[in-house]
Amino acid sequence: MLVVGEFALQIGMACVVLLRKGNRPHVAMAWMVVVLALPIVGLFAYLLVGETRFGAFRIRRHAKIISEVDNDTNHVHHDARTRQFQLEPEQHQIATVAQLASHCVPLAGNKLWLSGDSQEVINRMCQDIDGATLHAHLLTYIFLNDKAGKQVAQALLRAVNRGVQCRLLVDGVGSKKFLKSDLRQTLERGGVRVCEALRVNMLRLIFSRLDMRNHRKILVVDGAIGWTGSQNIAEAGFAPKAKYAPWVDCTVRLEGPLAKELQMIFIEDWYMESEEDLDDLLQIEPAYQSDGVVAQSFATGPNFQNDAVTQLIQSAVHISKEEIVLTTPYFVPDYATVSALTVAARRGVRVHLVVPARNDSLWVGLASRSLFRNLLQCGVRIHEFQNGLLHAKTIVVDRSTAIVTSANLDRRSFELNFEAGIMVYNNDFAGQLRYLQSKYIEQSTEILEQQWMRRGWSTRLIDNAGGLLSPLL
Repeated sequence: MLVVGEFALQIGMACVVLLRKGNRPHVAMAWMVVVLALPIVGLFAYLLVGETRFGAFRIRRHAKIISEVDNDTNHVHHDARTRQFQLEPEQHQIATVAQLASHCVPLAGNKLWLSGDSQEVINRMCQDIDGATLHAHLLTYIFLNDKAGKQVAQALLRAVNRGVQCRLLVDGVGSKKFLKSDLRQTLERGGVRVCEALRVNMLRLIFSRLDMRNHRKILVVDGAIGWTGSQNIAEAGFAPKAKYAPWVDCTVRLEGPLAKELQMIFIEDWYMESEEDLDDLLQIEPAYQSDGVVAQSFATGPNFQNDAVTQLIQSAVHISKEEIVLTTPYFVPDYATVSALTVAARRGVRVHLVVPARNDSLWVGLASRSLFRNLLQCGVRIHEFQNGLLHAKTIVVDRSTAIVTSANLDRRSFELNFEAGIMVYNNDFAGQLRYLQSKYIEQSTEILEQQWMRRGWSTRLIDNAGGLLSPLL
């Protein structure tokens, strides 16, 4: 009877996987191997992390918030100059994909500042908070109780003392230690509103996946200045994983109409977790910057089965004519993205992929390396960054279109995390980002195809075994 029951459980779970994941054969096959080889463990694993469950209540609530906040009225920018520009046909294609994701159209008049220096970013963020007169809104995945965290906390406290409204939204897993720390209590006693995004508890486990995280990094000051990119509120030394340090990030500061769009993303997330409606703040229209450029924000997440991150990255690859450079700490994309990269290389595009030589996630590192052989054979140039953990998530297409985002090139960012970023349609900014990427490449060792093919069989076996799990990562 036990054997029959186990067999029936295996067949039943295999059918469930096929019904749920059949439109993604690689994912379905990986889960079927797990549930057939380990029926009991596989069952619990699939129930825990197999489905993209956001929770019916949160889906309905988020839909309500979207209707109230992310609507045509709030997206209006009355200054006609924000729409007086012309994109290249290829840029128009990728802009359309981004607009479908979060309804933000490209806007002119944004003054941008790019930095790859973590301490420089923290210093300037604090300067902006010190200059705030109305409000400072900070959303981050990780907030550490280190020098950087204390520096930002002190800036927020100084702002509150001047009468500025300060709100801090942090992820429940990424900032778990901070949420239980004395620093949080100090901020709340000082008047800073602190809120936990995607709270982790057993009740929520019943209705949704606990590993769905808010991975966005956004700061908005007075509705006029915005920040986004890969920078958490943490020192480059990153104490929780110091042996991989320094963590190398890329962040953009902006002044102009796009700040309102970043404000909208923050307001949606804040409303979702705190029930405080800040919709009135969207009446603030940031000033058009005469020396600004055309840029567009985007926000993605699992709430409506949103696969916009995948579509944006694949669109960027498809529109490339001469060169595309991608940097990411975690490279475990879906099959379609890998195929797009290989096809681009085969049609003559210079494709550069820059990843850290040492990854803080063993399985992700193995899964990434299992993909290298195919990429190298097709002409993709792969560079392993040697001087720390390259955490910057950037793309530059033909030195004319640039993407800076919080999203990694992996399935977690594609399907589970809430992510945000900006696209910039400007040669000068794209050139600045491409220069930063060139610095990453200079600090990297290029993987050569012949050397890669000569690796020992045991190394290849381990990498490919990790690759088998890539659809589950």
